[in-house]
Amino acid sequence: MAGLLALSLLLVVPPLVLLRTTRWPIEGMLTAEQVQDWVAQPLTERTLTAGLTLLAWLIWLFVAYTAIVAAARRVRSGARWLRRLPLPTPLQATATSVAGAAALGAGHAAVAQPAEPLAPITASTVDGSPISPDTADPVGVGEGVTIAGGWLPRETAEQVAAASMLVWLRRRRDYQPLTGAGPPHRDLAPLSTTVAAVRAALDATTHADDPAGHSSPGEARAAGPPTVLPTAVALTGPGALHAGRGVLVTTLLAALRQPTGPTPTVITRVALTKLLGPAAAVALQQGLPGLQTTASLDDALTLASGTAGKVLLISETVPGPAGSRLAAALDTGTLTAVVLGTSPVGAAWHVDIHGHTSEVGPSQQAGRRLCVLDQVAATDLLAVLTLTRPPLQRLPAAATAVPRQRPPADTVTVHLAVTRPDPPPTQLRVLGKPALIVGGQPVTIRRSAAWQALILLAVHPDGLGTRQLTDAIWPGVPAHTVSGRLYTTLSDLRRTVGPVIDHAEDRYRLDPEQVDVDLWHLRAAARRAATALTDHTGAWQEVIDAYTGDLAAGHTWAWLDPPREANRRLVIDAYAAAAAAQPDPHHALQFLQAALRVDPYNAHLHHRAADALTALGDHTGAAELLHAYHRLLVDAGLPPRPVHQIAPSTT
Repeated sequence: MAGLLALSLLLVVPPLVLLRTTRWPIEGMLTAEQVQDWVAQPLTERTLTAGLTLLAWLIWLFVAYTAIVAAARRVRSGARWLRRLPLPTPLQATATSVAGAAALGAGHAAVAQPAEPLAPITASTVDGSPISPDTADPVGVGEGVTIAGGWLPRETAEQVAAASMLVWLRRRRDYQPLTGAGPPHRDLAPLSTTVAAVRAALDATTHADDPAGHSSPGEARAAGPPTVLPTAVALTGPGALHAGRGVLVTTLLAALRQPTGPTPTVITRVALTKLLGPAAAVALQQGLPGLQTTASLDDALTLASGTAGKVLLISETVPGPAGSRLAAALDTGTLTAVVLGTSPVGAAWHVDIHGHTSEVGPSQQAGRRLCVLDQVAATDLLAVLTLTRPPLQRLPAAATAVPRQRPPADTVTVHLAVTRPDPPPTQLRVLGKPALIVGGQPVTIRRSAAWQALILLAVHPDGLGTRQLTDAIWPGVPAHTVSGRLYTTLSDLRRTVGPVIDHAEDRYRLDPEQVDVDLWHLRAAARRAATALTDHTGAWQEVIDAYTGDLAAGHTWAWLDPPREANRRLVIDAYAAAAAAQPDPHHALQFLQAALRVDPYNAHLHHRAADALTALGDHTGAAELLHAYHRLLVDAGLPPRPVHQIAPSTT
């Protein structure tokens, strides 16, 4: 309001003052005689007055123009902000109204590249520049999410989250506690930054009414079907290849949750190379679940015609002679074709870089927005697909369950194992539901970023740099754009809980003299158990007692999966070792059953427990246990692991 008043005064007051104090510098049209007089004697009182008056008017015009342009920019910026402003959910609207009523009645007072198997590519290999965020659809707003590599509809983002969960469930299923089969931690590599960015953007919308970001690990559900396409559509325009990648990734993701009848996807090698660039060679060599490649369009049509049910065909530009055969295949009603270029049959859509579509032709009618991905993002998401169903290797016949001793996944400094007579004034509990206790009283921390910073520093006792923290908390967002948010978050934490966070040389760490962390005790116990020469049973029991729940239980931040699984393995290793050392089979079974409560997806523990039940003569119990486990895996979308691929048990 004050700005509008100032602008009005600027536009009105100076002209009035000039008109009242001076005359208009030029009256009527200049005559030839007046021009000759001015040339003969230019510096007269009248010409100087006229010149100064004219200069004053020009200055006012310049200032007025500048003010009007600035005001117009602010108006346009405000209009864009209002368009992007998310509407409150019903729960938020209800909470706001309740809070308002209460106030009136109370006194009017937000690394890693894929470890396997697709090779990562750099932005320099992308066809054109990577997709930048669309200002019309900011991250986590509306019907989809925007990441650095493109835009995904909400259902596709949910499919990505479900696929990443499937990867970690598979790793939990396949881990073999304390056996000699395979390296223990190679499969703890985090998923790509693209996956983390999608999950973070999805969490931002899913938990918008919960700043702490609580969720249940079991809440991920099967996502809806991909965007419905015409029977045949040719994609053109600057976003055609980006949309082609989106169709490919979305269809393959949806097939993961349709084990009984997924839609097969057939693609020509030329089209796959156009979409993935250098990563296509790796995809061709190792294969992608649900995808079949052919050398030509004719071969693709032949393959599709011999496949039962619906088939999605992705091809490069269709030449005229192939159009008639494609049209005949479309008439069967079992084929959907997506062409990356022109086609003599089907609809034609122009796609911009952000996925907005319009019909090619006189009408240019706008259509649905498609998922669009650059090569980096598409490669990252396809790598997740390969991780959900990797080839299982038969174990060598000589594999035995020789217990191995190994340190925990993260080293712990020596002082963590030392018992101090006076505990620090602050206790940080990150196993189970996170809690921060200062002076014996719990402290409420509402911001998700603050909790993430605390738990990240607990997971990394040696400290983390600014870039490491921002990459984890705000994945896929340029560090320089969120470093200020991190500084504010940590400053607020220090004001709330005291000097528990040290900051030196751009590295943050929790001060072990000021804060006590339960995770550090678990790791110290695991270290002692791995190096104990005597009293192994007591050392294993110390690890079991120190584990009070999953790391940050109830939270689904993408960076949590590797350290959460590493901690879980520490305790199931202790249970497995304690069971193997028990001479009494009943006691051994109790340890194994307790381990299954920690990780109900582990195949090795289930088969060891079934063996223990069989040894006790409870054949019915063993069969029921394995049947329930099989049903659990099927419900989660995981194929049961063949018995011959489970390492022999020690019971």
